[in-house]
Amino acid sequence: MKVLLDTHLILWASFRTSLLSEAAKRIIGDPAHDLFFSVVNIWEVAIKRGLRRPEFQVDPSVLRRGLLENGYRELAISSDHAIAVGVLPPIHQDPFDRLLVAQAVVEGITLLTSDPVVARYPGPVRAM
Repeated sequence: MKVLLDTHLILWASFRTSLLSEAAKRIIGDPAHDLFFSVVNIWEVAIKRGLRRPEFQVDPSVLRRGLLENGYRELAISSDHAIAVGVLPPIHQDPFDRLLVAQAVVEGITLLTSDPVVARYPGPVRAM
């Protein structure tokens, strides 16, 4: 299975594994799964770090390097992803989460999310 993590799960998997659910730990730890992070994750960390949000106080370049070193694949943002955002139902207003959902739909990747509102989107989105 191809798996894309939302930004909170990326941060928890990288720095605070105790916050991950057992189900998330099993999926992330399964070598049969292809793990992805998105440019969206790195962008969100950079923006929210600049806003001094406490849970985002990590250097985005260190985060990216660590993800790549741990076998995650990077998913770029395409115009297809941007277009797909425009047809999503108005379930959630956060632009980062909406773009992650659009990427999951377009790419056929399962998005794992810590946000129960994001998990309400139809398609390949699972709450963790």
